[in-house]
Amino acid sequence: MQTIDKTKPVMVTGATGYVAGWIIKKLLDEGITVHATVRNPGNKQSLMFLDVLAEKAKGTIRYFRADLLTEGAYDEAMAGCELVFHTASPFTSKIKDPQKDLVDPALKGTRNVLASANRTVSVKRVVLTSSCAAIIGDAKDCLGYPGGIATEAQWNTTSTVDHQAYSYSKTVAEQAAWEMVKAQNRWDLVVINPSLVIGPGINPDATSESFSLVRQLGDGSMKSGVPSFSIGVVDVREVAEAQYRAGFLPEAEGRHIISAENTDFLTLSGYLQKKFGKAYPFPTKILPKFLIWLIAPMAGFKRKMIRLNVGYPWRVDNTKSIRSLGMAYRPVETSIVDFFQQMVDAKKFENTKK
Repeated sequence: MQTIDKTKPVMVTGATGYVAGWIIKKLLDEGITVHATVRNPGNKQSLMFLDVLAEKAKGTIRYFRADLLTEGAYDEAMAGCELVFHTASPFTSKIKDPQKDLVDPALKGTRNVLASANRTVSVKRVVLTSSCAAIIGDAKDCLGYPGGIATEAQWNTTSTVDHQAYSYSKTVAEQAAWEMVKAQNRWDLVVINPSLVIGPGINPDATSESFSLVRQLGDGSMKSGVPSFSIGVVDVREVAEAQYRAGFLPEAEGRHIISAENTDFLTLSGYLQKKFGKAYPFPTKILPKFLIWLIAPMAGFKRKMIRLNVGYPWRVDNTKSIRSLGMAYRPVETSIVDFFQQMVDAKKFENTKK
């Protein structure tokens, strides 16, 4: 059990990221000094939205250059910090080499950050952004869990570097973190395991897989229909709040599933159609699994992934986050509408309206 001094600086890795932006906003609003690690502190364009947050808040922000794959890169930024938020990890479907593009940055990056924590005597707690992907590899896995629902007790044992490489990267990175924390007794580890994160970003022009997926619901890419794909969804603002509480609640411990609802693509599309009507070509039906399986390679998906996910319920239990962190989740309908509205305001659909 660790008590964190809010007068000390707090380090956030991957500061320009989707989730990190909201964590930094929360910290700055609380009057905390943020040590933000980025690839290039000289790129003022990429830091513009964080600078705006700092100008309006009680806290201050300092930028530090750091790279996930460089040993010792986080030592300078971590100096004097009692609390570290490690959010930096690639989340993309556009990969050429899964090991190089996903696994190495996630695993080596986590080891590098935690090695810095071992060297930095001020550090008391690390909050790691993992994922529900480290709990569930494929939706079919849920059939083997008690009641068909995953809890923090489960681990993803089915993903590999060749199958669901992103999920594999999150799994091995989190496992490495638990191994490293057990090897010492000065700092503790609290893990946040979000499902699919949606909601407006600090930077309306940011890109992530979440942005890409929701944009595709409205740009015509899925107008012929969507697969029967079950997912968990959570608002990015709740993920940031969970991170903050995991950092500062002395009793916080272990893993925490952060997910508002178990839902699916068609339901999300329905929320958007309810709000925006027929202004955008939202999908309105489920495509047959055999058709999805047939066209999967042309769409960049492996047929094994389709076989083990489409048509299977994906379910997680968020009870621990509510009980231990005091989380309250806004409706997914609100999150998806707010997210899509931000994209509309940023003119992301200028050429896709009917």
